[in-house]
Amino acid sequence: MSSASGICYIVGAMSLTPDLRPYPTQGDYVIAADLGFDSLMAYGVNPDLAVGDFDSLGHRPNHPNVIQLPAEKDDTDMVYALRKGLELGYRRFVMLGGVGGRLEHTLGNLQLLDWLALHGAQGFLAGEKTVATCIRDGRTITFPPSMSGYLSVFCNSGTAERVTLTGLKYPLDRYDLTGGFPLGVSNQFLGEEARVSAEKGSLILVWKDGGDFYAKLPKLWAV
Repeated sequence: MSSASGICYIVGAMSLTPDLRPYPTQGDYVIAADLGFDSLMAYGVNPDLAVGDFDSLGHRPNHPNVIQLPAEKDDTDMVYALRKGLELGYRRFVMLGGVGGRLEHTLGNLQLLDWLALHGAQGFLAGEKTVATCIRDGRTITFPPSMSGYLSVFCNSGTAERVTLTGLKYPLDRYDLTGGFPLGVSNQFLGEEARVSAEKGSLILVWKDGGDFYAKLPKLWAV
């Protein structure tokens, strides 16, 4: 498996639950961002690379592949890790440990989902029972019938043009969704295949995960 079809896992500071422990396979790449090194090692996952200024970890990790960053920098440790993954050719990312801590970091990580989309990649920001991703400019994400609970669809900024939602309780047909009003909050899965697309612009999608995120992940890569 090449980097083009593999997954780059980036693990940040939040402790991982057993449900979110990554199980990398051949062709995948695991980057520990600062304290994410301890989170991975606690589950016996040895990262391919450790990056960060290591202010949260408190020391330079004992690992053969470490990039130590300065404390004062423009890019966060997470951003640097994403840049490294893109440089290695990855276009599928799973970001762990970036939700539920400091609000400003969560908001910043949600913005990074759109930044990845602008670079022709897709990222999933997975936290405690919550997952988010971004699609833009003609991409479609398809949710399998096994999905349940709520799905919220937000315009990331400006206007997302001709948004279509099918297989959900509240459908839309080529509707212009704006970033100034949360019309798409708290939609619901119906136990059937659901699709979300926007012909132009950016959508952030957020849903509750029932603990089987990785089982559903192969079906969630946007096309």
